[in-house]
Amino acid sequence: MAVQVLSTPGLLTERDTGFGDAAPWDVTLHNDAHHTVKEVVLQVQKATGVSLACAFEITMTVHTEGQAVCFTGALPKCEPVAAILREIGLTVTLDPSVP
Repeated sequence: MAVQVLSTPGLLTERDTGFGDAAPWDVTLHNDAHHTVKEVVLQVQKATGVSLACAFEITMTVHTEGQAVCFTGALPKCEPVAAILREIGLTVTLDPSVP
């Protein structure tokens, strides 16, 4: 099951709550100069299933801060999210989530 949570003040992200015994991982989206805001918003929404408003908020955080966690979950759930973001050449990293 996935829910929207505040990962940093004012930033909603998608968090998978079904980790089981697996440690959570973060999908971090990094800023680049090659994509429009609209392209990134739509890809974030496609990858994570968040609302358009939430995808815009994530995108603007990436734009202003250089990166943002856009999804947290078990690694098998994070890998497809990262793959969808990479479909259009976005830079994404997968890292163990830090509590």
